[in-house]
Amino acid sequence: MLPFIQALLPVIVIVAIGRFLAWRRVIDAAGWSGIERVSYFLLFPALIIREIAHAPLSTAPWGLAAALIAAQLALGSIGLLARTDNAQTGLGRPAKGSIIQSNVRWTAFVALSLAGALFGSEGLALVAISAAAMIPIANILSVAALTKFADTKNGKKPNVLRDLAFNPLIIACVVGIGLNLIKLPPTGVADKTLQLMGQSVIALGLLTAGAGVDLSALKRSGLRTFTWSFTRLLALPAFALGFGILLGLPRMHIIIAVICTATPTATNCYILAKQLGGDAPLSANLIAVQTVLSIITMPALYFLTLQVIGH
Repeated sequence: MLPFIQALLPVIVIVAIGRFLAWRRVIDAAGWSGIERVSYFLLFPALIIREIAHAPLSTAPWGLAAALIAAQLALGSIGLLARTDNAQTGLGRPAKGSIIQSNVRWTAFVALSLAGALFGSEGLALVAISAAAMIPIANILSVAALTKFADTKNGKKPNVLRDLAFNPLIIACVVGIGLNLIKLPPTGVADKTLQLMGQSVIALGLLTAGAGVDLSALKRSGLRTFTWSFTRLLALPAFALGFGILLGLPRMHIIIAVICTATPTATNCYILAKQLGGDAPLSANLIAVQTVLSIITMPALYFLTLQVIGH
């Protein structure tokens, strides 16, 4: 338990620094947007390519990928149960899309930091492979839910398959797997370059995650926001743990599955909800509440996981 706390504290500190910098406007919104784009389009793909290219795919964790996808599908389905009748809840149909999106997304940078601190390069590789499994499912379910339950139709629906085909993280996964299969992992200068780029993205990703949290949303958050936040933070890792045990995954793979799913929902939920007709204010509330609550729930879930699978 102590190693996890020691790994989590730096994550909290860096996220808090990002929030402070954004609050003090040391970096303006355009600056944060630029950092996020560089991380998303260049640095994170570099980390994924290197880790997957060097990973032992002969023993690829397909079971880990299956457990994570099953957990996403399960909790995404539970989001369909959200009551959105205006008369009784004050929430419209777009709220259901935002809740489903919140249920299936995660913050990869937090998982990368924790897995790297706990398990080194092997942990990073497992999170990279987890990202390869979870990112396409999260995008498909989020876009489908937001457009399905949107009140306003602008006539231009996103092409999910095209967006996935050009997603830099998915391209990075394909490149990494390709290099691995032809036994041509990056070496020398190329490997060192990818390593340095990958090392930088974790800190930058945590800073931008902190900057993207609107703490004022906590004041607007009611019982429904807290209910769905707890549902997301507790049920997604519970599903991952259950499916991991059911599939007979190795101990480390189960822990990685719980770490990935125990992270709060992604801060870009707000942007996508705004673009696709979801309930953007609710998305902002869910992001803020989950970010704060995860400080408590993540250590608790890690401890529970150790008790279930054994130290």
